[in-house]
Amino acid sequence: MASLRNANPRLKNYFKENYIPQVCEALLCGILVTCPEDPLRYLEGMIMVIIKSGLQNLLWDMCIAPSMKSNIRRLSETYLEQLFELDDQLMTPELMIKACSFYTGHLVKTHFCTWRDIARTDENVVLAEKMNRAVTCYNFRLQKSVFHHWHSYMEDQKEKLKNMLLRIQQIIYCHKLTIILTKWRNTARHKSKKKEDELILKHELQLKKWKNRLILKRAAAEESNFPEQSSSEVSLVDETLKCDISLLPERAILQIFFYLSLKDVIICGQVSHAWMLMTQLNSLWNAIDFSTVKNVIPDKYIVSTLQRWRLNVLRLNFRGCLLRPKTFRSVSHCRNLQELNVSDCPTFTDESMRHISEGCPGVLYLNLSNTTITNRTMRLLPRHFHNLQNLSLAYCRRFTDKGLQYLNLGNGCHKLIYLDLSGCTQISVQGFRYIANSCTGVMHLTINDMPTLTDNCVKALVEKCSRITSLVFTGAPHITDCTFKALSTCKLRKIRFEGNKRVTDASFKSVDKNYPNLSHIYMADCKGITDSSLRSLSPLKQLTVLNLANCVRIGDMGLKQFLDGPASIKIRELNLSNCVQLSDASVMKLSERCPNLNYLSLRNCEHLTAQGIGYIVNIFSLVSIDLSGTDISNEGLNVLSRHKKLKELSVSECYRITDDGIQAFCKSSVILEHLDVSYCSQLSDMIIKALAIYCINLTSLSIAGCPKITDSAMEMLSAKCHYLHILDISGCVLLTDQILEDLQIGCKQLRILKMQYCTNISKITLAVKALQTKTGPKDTPGGGSLNLPELESGRRVGLRSDPLLPSSQKAAQRMSSKVQQQEYNSNDPPRWFGYDREGNRVTELDNITSSKGASELTVEKSTYSSEDQAA
Repeated sequence: MASLRNANPRLKNYFKENYIPQVCEALLCGILVTCPEDPLRYLEGMIMVIIKSGLQNLLWDMCIAPSMKSNIRRLSETYLEQLFELDDQLMTPELMIKACSFYTGHLVKTHFCTWRDIARTDENVVLAEKMNRAVTCYNFRLQKSVFHHWHSYMEDQKEKLKNMLLRIQQIIYCHKLTIILTKWRNTARHKSKKKEDELILKHELQLKKWKNRLILKRAAAEESNFPEQSSSEVSLVDETLKCDISLLPERAILQIFFYLSLKDVIICGQVSHAWMLMTQLNSLWNAIDFSTVKNVIPDKYIVSTLQRWRLNVLRLNFRGCLLRPKTFRSVSHCRNLQELNVSDCPTFTDESMRHISEGCPGVLYLNLSNTTITNRTMRLLPRHFHNLQNLSLAYCRRFTDKGLQYLNLGNGCHKLIYLDLSGCTQISVQGFRYIANSCTGVMHLTINDMPTLTDNCVKALVEKCSRITSLVFTGAPHITDCTFKALSTCKLRKIRFEGNKRVTDASFKSVDKNYPNLSHIYMADCKGITDSSLRSLSPLKQLTVLNLANCVRIGDMGLKQFLDGPASIKIRELNLSNCVQLSDASVMKLSERCPNLNYLSLRNCEHLTAQGIGYIVNIFSLVSIDLSGTDISNEGLNVLSRHKKLKELSVSECYRITDDGIQAFCKSSVILEHLDVSYCSQLSDMIIKALAIYCINLTSLSIAGCPKITDSAMEMLSAKCHYLHILDISGCVLLTDQILEDLQIGCKQLRILKMQYCTNISKITLAVKALQTKTGPKDTPGGGSLNLPELESGRRVGLRSDPLLPSSQKAAQRMSSKVQQQEYNSNDPPRWFGYDREGNRVTELDNITSSKGASELTVEKSTYSSEDQAA
């Protein structure tokens, strides 16, 4: 108890909380003053008194009798604080302050007196010296300050003079540049105006020449004994007399004929004896495509052709051909056959496959899609085609899981690289296990239109097929994130999921670790994809193609995070169609981070403005841009015209653009090849004139839904755009039969022609189609190869056009045989076109009225060859 200074804090708190020092003080003071005879009973009694009165009322003299109490003033709260060392001192603060004040005052008084005695000596001398030093210091500082201000002033004057001289030089230089640029601009405008005038003059001369030639050809056709012979055939004969290509080297001749289809080769072989010899070159018959003449050539000519060229044939295409089993059996004579396509052949059976497998063991590519093969054919594949690398079983629904098990027989199909199982809904999880056991080397897998495909099917497949690099799952709505997790064992480079709502951002969390070599990603119409997925894709260094069409939850922030990563460096194709949350900020980031971007689709991005179009111009590598459904105007097209490398432009359903905007764009885009201005109902013939003048290399044009286009515009297009392959004039209600004749003469390379809702175009085209399906070449005696004089004779005599038909209807008749695909109907335009059959705008009331009697419209497609003619 000697000291509690170093005691446990808990013990100290105990003493203070229970007033132990105060109790001891009171008891001790009472004993010391009273000196009782029996101390113990005294203490006992005093403790009872303290308990009754309470510890809060405890005083140090409570245990002393009143008569014995002294009048001494206490110095501290508790006398025993010193005993228990709970306090460091007994002195009060007042006493300490008084003592300190007294000591300090005494010390100051002593030192001040000493200082005063010393300071009185030589006070005047010291003061004088200090004054002198102060004056000297002040003068020095004053001089220094004045010099500093003078120096700063001079430096400022020098700087102002220097800036003035530079400004004068800049003004002179800018004035010179202004003069030079003004002269250059005037010269450039003069040359541009001169060039434009020359182009317009050249266009007018060519158009005039075209019309004169057209008149002469029509007159010659009317006087000719064979009115069905077209002007193109006459010109072909004339050119043949002038230039004989048979004099060229064999290699050059082959290169020329490789560009021709089978029907064109047949026609060329009937020009002359020299041309027939050129068409008999062995290398020309390495690949034969019978699908282009499937409605013309009979089975016996196919058999004779395969018999003659059986040693040269390497590739055969029978797609969609309706042939007899005997014809398919003749394929077995082609021992060197490597590629065979019998897709969409309804008469191809297991027996046909048996003959082919026995005679052609070297097949590498086999397309059996949409045929009636069964498990018998599946048993033949591993037995005979030991080197098979490419197999398509799409939409073959008659084989079962047992047939897939046969693929493991013999040597199996372990060399298979590509496998297409699209639409084979009968395959179960066990069937995919059979595929995994027999096709362990498959690298490219396509499974489209498989609503029965689940995660378990994919897991069973990838257990042993770890070399898969390309995967296509479109139309598989039950695939989830578990499939991505299972595919982590494969070295994927291309992946395609479309229309899947169960794939979420979780699939891409570790994509940079699981699939570091991904180069193509197609995730169109996946509603679960958000900005988080784009952030996960940003580390992919090999990514070149990204399709996020209809991913409506993608925004500016996600695209910015994606472009900030290394994936933006090599990206070449980016499809952001219907990503409605994107704005100009995303386009600005694209122009900064995508130096190799070639294709960009911003279709239906409603927040895109003219400022965003300005950013697109800065993507110098861009070749194709789709701005359909955006708010682009003529101003945006003028800005976009500064991009000189654009070859494809789509501005469909852009209602703010007019003829002026398209004309301004065409003037600067002379290399334009594809243009889509469909459903821009405010456009007129002026855009066709601009295309005919400036964009003569155009290969694809869509003006569907433009009711102001007339025959004169199509005449200009036919006269200048000779390389046109695809033309869509659906809904151009002012066009008549005359355009068909113009297109036939001018656009000889036209392959696809769409004429939906063209009310003024004659229905003779459809009648001709019906006759062509009924009329075919007559079988004539005598064998031979594809040099068919009897067939050609039948075309010239038996299939002659009716001379009583008008020239426009005869043109329609010939046009249907020139194009490969033609869509036509003469129904009224649908109400959502916004105008009626005469091109007049339809109001909402008219739409409601017309919708009550509207009927379903059908689209008719047909493919014709040059031999197809209507009786």
